[in-house]
Amino acid sequence: MTSATETAKNIFREHGGTLRTRDALAAGIHPRTLYAMRDAGELEQLATGLYRLSELPPLSEPDLATVAKRIPQGVICLISALAYHELTTQIPHQVHLALPRTARRPRLVYPPLQVYRFSRAAFEVGIDTHVIDSVSVRVYGPEKTLADCFKYRNKIGLDVAIEALRAYRSRRGARLQTVLEFARTCRVEKVVRPYLEASV
Repeated sequence: MTSATETAKNIFREHGGTLRTRDALAAGIHPRTLYAMRDAGELEQLATGLYRLSELPPLSEPDLATVAKRIPQGVICLISALAYHELTTQIPHQVHLALPRTARRPRLVYPPLQVYRFSRAAFEVGIDTHVIDSVSVRVYGPEKTLADCFKYRNKIGLDVAIEALRAYRSRRGARLQTVLEFARTCRVEKVVRPYLEASV
């Protein structure tokens, strides 16, 4: 193994094992070294311009980690957030991602994205940061996600929102008042309240 490859591996390790091409180059890895490592199987290409050390354990949530690394300003939302919080039986076939209304459309070939535009007030609240596969991933917390599901019920299905609320309600420490507060922020308090009261 060349010293350039070993140096590059150490740079990857310092960044949790995953780097975008531009960040790898900015950290001092030569493009020739980067592509040689890819061709030798020492790096796994997760998506265009995103590489991960092959020596690391398999990713538990490769799609979420990839999206978070490529689109750091986004927040995992709706079906993807429900799945992360284990509040749905739905299997997301796309990564559901919230972006501010003014953000540019992300260019990502894989994984497939379903982008939702949120107002500033709705976008900025209820964000939790989780480390998933050594990557910081922004995900709306369960209470904010429930409010969002009722707001976007015409797109994801009211049945999905109701199922998630029931699953959440059955958990110890469920914070229904917090769900209502987020519903107020998302301007769906009148929609959510009857379902919350019915679940009490």
